[in-house]
This record gives sequence, C-alpha cells and structure tokens, in this order.
Amino acid sequence: MLDYEKEADGYDALRGGEARAEAAARTVLDLIPPGPGRLLDVACGTGIVTRRLAAARPGLRVTGADLTPAMLRRAAARLPGRVVRADSRRLPFPDGAFDAVTTIWLLHLLDDPEDLRAVVAECARVLRPGGVYVTTVDKAAAHNVGSDIDAVLADRPRRPAADAPATVTAEAARHGLRPAGHGSFRSPGQGRSPRRTIADLRRGWFTLLPPGEPRTEEFAARLAALPDQDRPRADPVFSVRAFRKPAPASP
Repeated sequence: MLDYEKEADGYDALRGGEARAEAAARTVLDLIPPGPGRLLDVACGTGIVTRRLAAARPGLRVTGADLTPAMLRRAAARLPGRVVRADSRRLPFPDGAFDAVTTIWLLHLLDDPEDLRAVVAECARVLRPGGVYVTTVDKAAAHNVGSDIDAVLADRPRRPAADAPATVTAEAARHGLRPAGHGSFRSPGQGRSPRRTIADLRRGWFTLLPPGEPRTEEFAARLAALPDQDRPRADPVFSVRAFRKPAPASP
C-alpha cells in the first residue's frame, strides 16, 4: 500500500484534481436525499471531495474523518473545524449520528476481509435509520478502458478486488443495509498514457509488481514499446453504490 503520509502533498494532482472531485461529489449527492442533515465522509483524505459535498448543500453539515495526519492537515485547511482523526474501523461517533455516510476510494484498499467487515459495520452503525451509505466500488476496473495499455497489463498479477460490487453488497446486507441506487462518473484528464503508466509501475501503484523487480521492468518495457507515449487513453469511469438503512416499521 502507498504511504499516504508521503503522498499527501501531490495526491490531488496525481488523481484528477478538482475535476475528478467535482464529478465524484455530484454523483454522490445524486444518491443522497435532499434536505438538511449530517454527512460523514470516512477516509476523506485531503478533503477535496468533502469540501465540494459541503459547498453544494449548505444545509448538510459535513464532517470528514481520516487517519493519516498529513492528509488531515490538507483537509483541515479546506474544512476548518470539520475534520477529525479517526480509524474507519472504529469511528468515534455514537450510533445513528449521521443521515449519510460516504467512503470514496477506501474499500479497495482493504485487503483483509476483516477490515472490510469492520469498516462497513461502523458506517452502518453511525448511520441513522432511513439514512444512506454511499461508496465507490470496483475501483481498479475503472481504469480498464479497452486500451492498448490494458492489453499489455492484462496478464499482470492482481489481488482479488476487495471492493467488488457483489462483495460490498453482501457485506452491506450483513449489517442491514439495502441497495438504494447506483451511479458512475468519468474522471476528466485521468486517462493513462504509456509513459505515465510506466512511472506508476515504478512508484509501486500496482501492488503485486514491486518497484525494481524483473517482472515489473518487463511490463515497463512492453509499455515503452507502445505508440504515442504521452497520449492519454480514455478517462476512467468510477462506479458508486448506495445502500439504505431501513427505518423501523410503523406500529
């Protein structure tokens, strides 16, 4: 896994910046009922999406939570007084405290199934009855756009997707959350070029291809043989799922 303490300063620029944040926030808000309330953005990172969620709905009181100090410093600059340091597996909030909870680009990082269960359980716990949980799913697949880069990388070693839609849906159901909608958004300007993909390989972004290993360099050489080294291929399209916590039945 990347060291997010070291990644914080350049994180936004390398991942689509404000354009991606705007697209993500718009899609998330489409899945959350209108009106006032409280929203918790778990693993908010630099707060680039969190800030847009807050700005788009003035009646929505938005709180960001993250564990990495360097990320939190950037988030705090964007949302003064509205971010807290917290482990997503043990959230420091009471049951039913929020009308909406989001995890944007978090679940794909949870290689341990127990961590995934803990995070979804906590999101469900702090969600009020009738509230909505919104999360990105299948993040790695978003970059598979049918390009020549994808063809080169097709046989690379991969981890099972922790955030596969079926896995996330099953875990949500385990904690009483029911499917409540889905959406997707394109990330403008984040399409991969061969040269950029080589740089990502050598930075360790492909977790089963460690930097400096012979197989990593084999893939780098194959990417270097592609035409148009600096031409971005198609932009990735990210998927989002929503789940609702049922309200108690009326007597």
